[in-house]
Amino acid sequence: MSRIGRLPITIPAGVNVDINGSEVKVKGPKGEMKRLFSPVVKIEKEADTITITRASDEATVRALHGTTRALLNNMVVGVSAGFTIVLEIDGVGYRAEMNGKNLVLYVGYSSPVTVVPVEGISFDVDTKTRQVKVMGHDREVVGQVASEIRGVRPPEPYKGKGIHYLGEKIRRKAGKSGKAKK
Repeated sequence: MSRIGRLPITIPAGVNVDINGSEVKVKGPKGEMKRLFSPVVKIEKEADTITITRASDEATVRALHGTTRALLNNMVVGVSAGFTIVLEIDGVGYRAEMNGKNLVLYVGYSSPVTVVPVEGISFDVDTKTRQVKVMGHDREVVGQVASEIRGVRPPEPYKGKGIHYLGEKIRRKAGKSGKAKK
């Protein structure tokens, strides 16, 4: 049996889970999510835990078992605690600021880049450390938006200037070497 799939999901206080066949609705203080899962796996709610079981041992069903559990756990954690990804901006003159709910990036282009948040996403900018926090209740959307912001000016390998994830190792290259003396 799948090591991930057989783990029960505990439902924290303040989170409501409704299971209607293969459709699951999760509602909590941070938001509400709905997802349709494969009917091959069975989702059951008992008191304050959710368990996922599978009918057969086929490879595709085994894969769906762990995936369903992980997605369901992300839904429960997202509506109760939320997800945050931190991006850092490196480079002389590179900075970010908020304009209402929009994120404005000054990263070396002739004009600033404005990022409009999608529904369920919010930004927070720390100007001292030049960090941008992407926050939301849907883990997939938070990761996608953070990836798109990083794509505005990915870190370059010579000086490391650009936007990168907090703690990301940037692979550096050696620059040009001087002419050999004669």
